[in-house]
Amino acid sequence: MEQLTITEKSGANYALYELFGACNSYTVGDLQSKIFENIKSTNVVLDLSQVTTMDSTGMGLLFACFNKGLDTGYKLYLMNMSFAVINTVKETGFLEAFNVITSVTEVQ
Repeated sequence: MEQLTITEKSGANYALYELFGACNSYTVGDLQSKIFENIKSTNVVLDLSQVTTMDSTGMGLLFACFNKGLDTGYKLYLMNMSFAVINTVKETGFLEAFNVITSVTEVQ
């Protein structure tokens, strides 16, 4: 089973999580806790460039975090999505709903 490694960094108006590995039902628990805690007080950026696979649970986490951000007044940003992530998000038909960026300088 592939793991998900999470590296945390912070900026002036965001918390950045660099993800490495699989984003699935076995690996998203720790990530969800971190995002839900931080999106109460700042924007959250997920660097998805090194995500190798994403299943429906990973996709559900993105939706839940997006909605949590709407509730708290902060935004979830998806940055540098890997091919696997882009395909999964496109399959839902909601790609345009997410805040997609290529650099943390785009966080508002």
